[in-house]
Amino acid sequence: MVSMKTKGQEDEAPEERVPHLPWMRHPVDIDSFSGCPVTSLPRLDPRLAEVVQRMGIESFFPVQVSTWLETIGPGAFQRDICINSPTGSGKTLAYALPIVQMLSTRKVRCLRALVVLPTRDLALQVKEVFDAIAPVVGLTVASAVGQSSIADEISDLIKKSKQELYPSLDDEYVEMEPQTKVDILVATPGRLMDHINMTKGFSLEHLQYLVVDETDRMLREAYQSWLPTVIQFTRPTNQNHFRHDTPGRTLLHPLTTIRRSGVERGFKGKCYPRLAKIVCSATLTQDPSKLSQLELHHPLLLNSGKKRYRIPTKLESYKLICTSNIKPLCLIVLLQELRGEKCLVFTKSVDDSHRLSTLLGFFEDLPFKFSEFSSLQRESTRRKTLAAFKEGKIDVLIGSDIMARGIHIDGLRYVINYEMPQYVKTYIHRAGRTARAGESGSCFTFLRKNEVKRFDKMLKKADGSSCILRSLPEESIDSLRPVFETALEKLKDKLKGSAEPEASKKSNKSGDKAPGALKRKRGKQT
Repeated sequence: MVSMKTKGQEDEAPEERVPHLPWMRHPVDIDSFSGCPVTSLPRLDPRLAEVVQRMGIESFFPVQVSTWLETIGPGAFQRDICINSPTGSGKTLAYALPIVQMLSTRKVRCLRALVVLPTRDLALQVKEVFDAIAPVVGLTVASAVGQSSIADEISDLIKKSKQELYPSLDDEYVEMEPQTKVDILVATPGRLMDHINMTKGFSLEHLQYLVVDETDRMLREAYQSWLPTVIQFTRPTNQNHFRHDTPGRTLLHPLTTIRRSGVERGFKGKCYPRLAKIVCSATLTQDPSKLSQLELHHPLLLNSGKKRYRIPTKLESYKLICTSNIKPLCLIVLLQELRGEKCLVFTKSVDDSHRLSTLLGFFEDLPFKFSEFSSLQRESTRRKTLAAFKEGKIDVLIGSDIMARGIHIDGLRYVINYEMPQYVKTYIHRAGRTARAGESGSCFTFLRKNEVKRFDKMLKKADGSSCILRSLPEESIDSLRPVFETALEKLKDKLKGSAEPEASKKSNKSGDKAPGALKRKRGKQT
């Protein structure tokens, strides 16, 4: 007898799509691993164990244990690793620790590990992890994120040529000598491409490890074609790696890494030693066309749980139903109830963040300190704002999804979605700013009545997560209405005042052109 699901049952338990790629159908379940005390992790260098404990870590999380066993254990980087694990589960240390351990025995300093991330803030955060563990085994870490001038970055990355110090040295020897003076580089795609294209002496010839963090975003956006460029420069080539010592004798240069074609554990035609890749995300794509860009070698998927998407275990989700016209009042009342605890408020766009921040600024004597955090601000302003938030000088940050990727803030207990996220991926990355590293946290989402059903259905994709309905006291909302009306009028006046100079500026730009400018431009095009 064939059982059939009713429509209600289908809504309650949506079926998971079977991945197109065979290697994604039978992943290693990260949750099957238990936490492991630092002193019990097999083969961990005692120097690394000591520094990790000084960081306040007594036990490794399951994602760190499973990744370690596949890279340092019997796996020993024989396969490329794909990690799909919730935000805050410890993915950064999961890939940083084995890379540092593997490079700890290197003899010559040159660029051997490259970690690429989509944003500067996230890259600097990852560099802090490498900075904490790499120096104890003699490794040097640098960043290329555009935080300083490219000249300053070059001085950190490239050592002066010996030919400048000893002009009599042979040109061929100088060309073959590695010129990078770091072992590990953490970079954003744009600045990485700047160095590849313009920095003399910058080379990926000796690269052994490539990490692509926030992989789904990195593959979705082109970023100046950085990925095909990196893969192209790390492919085996037919260049001559040999130098002639005396007539008839050919010696291999001792500092050259040769990527030759050979047989590696039964895989014919693969270069050896090969470039090992680690890709990770909380929402790893299953799209074959996107994953094919990575040219993965016999990939192994590490996945948390049976579902593709998963939110942190100790996260509590709440939904608040209200109409659009009183949503700012509901937000203020909710923030009052949270009593000055650290909180991130997500809006759907940068402009919405600016408008909401401006509107709240017209309310007097709010019991919490807030600030805007968006790409409209200078980077120095954003850094200061984020630092003040981490130090507790600011209670609430209002921004768009610029804050939703990877940023870690200690003690963050609350996240608020001012508008409903359109996709489950967006919800996971936003909510994942709290309930990190085994701590508890809460995520609140404001909804209109017609959005509730769609939101509930969306959350079921994330490991069948439930969401609690929360209400706010009507009298608290009503008490703010008079101030709200005044604040709205002030907001309209301010937006109108800022729009007029912008319009006049545009008209001036168009009116200042010389009469023949357009003709000259057309002439050049033809």
